[in-house]
Amino acid sequence: MKIGEKLKRLRQANSLTQEELANRAYLTKGFISQLERDQTSPSIATLKDILDVFGVSLADFFQGQTQDRVVYPHSARIVTSNSTPECRVEVLIPDAQNRMMDPVLVTMGGGAAFPVQEPHEGEEFGIVLKGSVHLTLDNRTYRVKQHECFYFRSNLEHAVVNPGKQEVRILWVVTPPIFG
Repeated sequence: MKIGEKLKRLRQANSLTQEELANRAYLTKGFISQLERDQTSPSIATLKDILDVFGVSLADFFQGQTQDRVVYPHSARIVTSNSTPECRVEVLIPDAQNRMMDPVLVTMGGGAAFPVQEPHEGEEFGIVLKGSVHLTLDNRTYRVKQHECFYFRSNLEHAVVNPGKQEVRILWVVTPPIFG
């Protein structure tokens, strides 16, 4: 394993110069340069200081888990605690505290309503994958049909209702994360 190459990739992924990394880890730019070219090896304590700058543990660094996950299998989904038999909300990408958006899959039975959401910070986007819904923002209601999208700032009270008898599915993305 080439520690220097991995450190360089981490530094570049975090948009840091060698000098910025050196300053944050209380090292010299020359030492960081030598590390990245595998001309020297850091002590465990020094490596830990460098990895702390990136928020990466020693274990993750050596296990190769320093890159963000890209593909999430169906089994990674989490059903939220506010789901009901009539309205199921599945978090598609777990670990919200490390993301800027929260994609969920909402499945609503016939006549079901998603609970009214109080105004909050952020923005919301959705696409109706199956069926059609009524989206209410404050006191105005919009019909959103299959394959149509909606987008709004979350500073308005909002609610979604399935007015039909058939199941509805919505891919819904909220930023910042609120579901999980």
